[in-house]
Amino acid sequence: MTRSKVDATDIDVLTDAVLTASRLLVAVSAQSIAAVGDAITLPQFRVLVVLDSRGPMKLTTLAEILDVNPSTATRMVDRLFSSELVARQQNPASRREVVIELTPAGRKIVRSVTRRRRTAIGKIVQRMPERDRRGLVDALVAFAEAGGEPAVDTGENLGWI
Repeated sequence: MTRSKVDATDIDVLTDAVLTASRLLVAVSAQSIAAVGDAITLPQFRVLVVLDSRGPMKLTTLAEILDVNPSTATRMVDRLFSSELVARQQNPASRREVVIELTPAGRKIVRSVTRRRRTAIGKIVQRMPERDRRGLVDALVAFAEAGGEPAVDTGENLGWI
């Protein structure tokens, strides 16, 4: 797809452009995670980012946000718990429920990977012509809002992939 032939009203064309960009962002994220040296997967990193950006939550809420079955979320949390990246606490309001929260080690990984991603993405954005950068922020903010992703409150906390 060349930019001169892009029809901004064609949902398929826009979807293809976002898919292409997402491949690049996933690659940047995977490289950033691998560079940290901790053996976590992209989905596990997503768990850490959700907990970092939204705070402690029940396992069922986490599964809902991740759009996975509770059993899948449980397995991810179990692995992260065994690596001491998340902690499980009994919910004071209901002892049958468990609340998942990020540990300092988990938070450190989120910060480290985010710094690496920020640097890599910054280099890519710098290579873009200035005229193409102008609408990028508005388009990406609108895209994130349409997908229900919470806004980033600082440059340090870029969140997920």
